[in-house]
Amino acid sequence: MSETRRRILLSIPHLSGREERYVREAFESNWVAPLGPNVDAFEAALATYLGVEEVAALSSGTAALHLALVLAGVGPGDTVLVSDLTFVATVNPIRYAGAVPVLVDADEATWNLDPGLLEEALRDLAGHGVRPRALVVAHLFGVCADMDPILAVCREHGLVVVEDAAEALGATYRGRPAGTLGDFGVFSFNGNKVITTSGGGALTARDPALVRRARFLATQARDPAPHYQHSVLGYNYRMSNVVAGIGRGQMEVLAERVEARRANFAFYSDTVGRLPGVRMMPSPAYGQHLHWLSCCTIDPDVFGCDRTALMTRLDREHDIETRPVWKPMHLQPLYADARCYGGAVGEHLFDQGLCLPSASSLTRADLARVAAAMEACRR
Repeated sequence: MSETRRRILLSIPHLSGREERYVREAFESNWVAPLGPNVDAFEAALATYLGVEEVAALSSGTAALHLALVLAGVGPGDTVLVSDLTFVATVNPIRYAGAVPVLVDADEATWNLDPGLLEEALRDLAGHGVRPRALVVAHLFGVCADMDPILAVCREHGLVVVEDAAEALGATYRGRPAGTLGDFGVFSFNGNKVITTSGGGALTARDPALVRRARFLATQARDPAPHYQHSVLGYNYRMSNVVAGIGRGQMEVLAERVEARRANFAFYSDTVGRLPGVRMMPSPAYGQHLHWLSCCTIDPDVFGCDRTALMTRLDREHDIETRPVWKPMHLQPLYADARCYGGAVGEHLFDQGLCLPSASSLTRADLARVAAAMEACRR
């Protein structure tokens, strides 16, 4: 391995230089605490981009998801259906609320929650006298779940729908932004996302009054009074005015970052995707997907080695970071006791799935180096 060769990482922050102006304003005005002009402006920019009335900027996507469940009325003992093939942060807030997660497998056509399996799960639960309160559906790696049939079955059974769009800011489903199709939409601005505030998240809702309620709950639910008075349980979930300044600068280049992620996937599809035994993650025709991470599966019998061996060689021989796709929740020790409908699709994708370097700052030469290394590892 060359000593001067730069390591290619999976997904890193991509700053534009515009962020510094807004952060400097926060320091110069001494407005570094939660809330402030940057938070207000960041929320307004997000709302305009998403085409919604209200957005609440919060400390993390996990906090946003927890608040969505609280606002949906989810409480101790309630049942909440949720995507099985996802990151653990999609499921943990269900337990924060004291509710019981029920896992639903993905389908091969989208890698996202299977609408047919969701319907089957709801019928089966109803037969056992269980009426779930909500569904949390993740848009995996920036590819939208097939929301029309999902929303239809949830309306039939009276479920509140929470979209975990943490990986999907910039994706659309039938012309509508991911995160604006259900009752609630949740976003993340972690350091590896399409845009970042270093850490942070956001919540939107079909009913703007619920977003305003979220802001109240996220600031310790302080009642309007000259003293500190609290009538309901609140949380310390609001975003800092400093990190919101980073978000303001990132919003100004969001369109460019989205296009770069899509271009990465297109390049890999035309190169890596043509290698024997490689199948790129589906890009269903119903949406314009983000492909926050470009993912594929590796058939070891055709490719020449399995996914894990390929990852090791890319790391050690080519200085390229890759990761497996998410390990399904039903395989996690934390959720081993959770009821799961299906599971075979998620297990297969975890066994063979590979996330390729996908940062929006990757150059054409970087992408070509990844593609060449993948081909070399077949030999």
